[in-house]
Amino acid sequence: MAKIRVLVADDHTVVRKGLRMLLADEDSVEIVGEAADGQEALDKIPETKPDVVILDISMPRLSGIEAAKAIAQQYSTVKALIFSMHNNQDYILKSVESGAAGYLLKDTDKEEILLALQKVSQGDKYFPPTISSVFVDALLGRSRGRTATRGNDDSPLSKLSRKERQILTMIAEGLNSREIAEKLNLSIRTVTNHRANMLRKTKVKNTVELVRIAVEEKKS
Repeated sequence: MAKIRVLVADDHTVVRKGLRMLLADEDSVEIVGEAADGQEALDKIPETKPDVVILDISMPRLSGIEAAKAIAQQYSTVKALIFSMHNNQDYILKSVESGAAGYLLKDTDKEEILLALQKVSQGDKYFPPTISSVFVDALLGRSRGRTATRGNDDSPLSKLSRKERQILTMIAEGLNSREIAEKLNLSIRTVTNHRANMLRKTKVKNTVELVRIAVEEKKS
């Protein structure tokens, strides 16, 4: 099985070296490079050919969010994973909007980092329980930033059933259809049908578009 190629971008040397040491003995991961800011990370992608770029949010020249957006636009096969000390709604939602495939806090343990790398390298999203409640609140249209004059009935997300909201919450936490089916004691086909119904009811193309709707609602 091919190793997950990882480029680490953080303006703190101790964080970069710490991640390298933490993952050094993992057969499934190879650290292919380091960068001290977002722009350097972008510059190193053609040379290092990473599968995943781990990005700090607050970096000089180009922030992690800006770098994630550029990666999504320029490198379709490279995934951005935000690695931040901020458990902050704005940072989380802006990261999602930028195209980041996941968001981890810097106090995350090794096992969860490995799980996140595996998920995003396979094309899935990863948002751990420690931050998913913030993400899901916005995703389901309950953000405090929404205006009082705008009711939930106006939102496409209000059309979702309780079960669909439960499944959407699990999608936000990074679970795939098989994992959701196992947790809810459903067949994979049933979960797939629920996902299709969510897209049909909200009239969007994919779950990424549902995230975009949630972010747009939060800004309104």
